[in-house]
Parts: sequence; C-alpha cells; structure tokens
Amino acid sequence: MPAEEKYKAIVIGASAGGLAALFVLLSDLPENYSLPIIIVQHRYKDQKNLLEEVLQNRCKVQIRQVEEKEKIENGVVYIAPPDYHLFIEQDHTFSLSSDPVVSYSRPSIDVLFESAAEVYGKSLVGIVLTGANKDGAAGLKLIKKCGGLTIAQSPAEAEYPYMPQAAVDAGAARLVLTLSEIKSDILELFFQR
Repeated sequence: MPAEEKYKAIVIGASAGGLAALFVLLSDLPENYSLPIIIVQHRYKDQKNLLEEVLQNRCKVQIRQVEEKEKIENGVVYIAPPDYHLFIEQDHTFSLSSDPVVSYSRPSIDVLFESAAEVYGKSLVGIVLTGANKDGAAGLKLIKKCGGLTIAQSPAEAEYPYMPQAAVDAGAARLVLTLSEIKSDILELFFQR
C-alpha cells in the first residue's frame, strides 16, 4: 500500500461469490474504522436487507444499506440497495437511480466507481472482487486514470475469476492481490489516518 497517499474512501465491487469474499475483507475491521467503504454487490431485487443483516452479524464495523441523499460518514460500510444504481455526489452524499441496467446489472459497479472517481480522485481506493461478468473494469480504469489506487482480486484465487480478470485485462488494476493481502491493505489504511 503506498504510504504517501491519504485515502478518503474505499469502493468495492463484487458479484458471484462476493458474500464469502466480503466476509474475509470486513470481518476483522474495528467498529471505529476510519474510512467509508461503499459496496456494490450484485444481487436479486427481492433480497431487501438480507445481505446487510448477514454481514452485520459477522462484523464489528457498522454496515447499512444506502438511503437516498444520505451523507457519507467515516467508519460505515455502505451497501447499494438491490435494483438501484448508486452514485456519489460532489457534496459527498448518495443518490439512487433506476436507470437501465449497465453490464447486465443494477446496481452496476461501473456506475458507482465512475461517480466515486470524479468525487474522490486520487484519494480513492477501488477494489474488484470475484464475479462472472465484466462489470467494474471500466470504472476501475477511470479510478486509475484519476490517480486512485486500483486493486483486483487475484483471478487464480477468485471463486468466479471472470470479473477480476476483466479488470486486469483492461489494464485497470495497479495491484493484483489475494483476499488476505487486500484485507491487510484495508486494515493498514486504518492506521494511516
């Protein structure tokens, strides 16, 4: 993890196999974690708050589903609601949209990543995890172009390697790491604040 940068937010995209990967990344974060973490996990629209509840039962850090116009706070893990695209606005609030699907998904990882890149620039960390489509590759590439830190889960380790491999193939990932290495980097950011 580059020590010279001070990061202000982390965005994570996951699809098939993502729940297990998110458990690994989030389960050891302290409840006073110092950055906001914003997640798009592809899921069915009828899943309501199930993902948040399952994660909260295994994690100390606060986890909640995003609400329209909610202000982004440090130390909260935000998860995009099912069937809505998630945008980050310049005033560091969220907005939700039911615009058409992007990369066969709503919420789309690319939509979140691209809006986050425009707001946070070089102070953003973007992470693409396991998944069975290419969502996230274009958004991760924009984060990299804006100077942010971009990470793809090692496709060799991912339960579904296609999504992180698409990010690697697009030249979007500055680092390709195992889940345990990504977890170490996320924990390290806590101590850099």
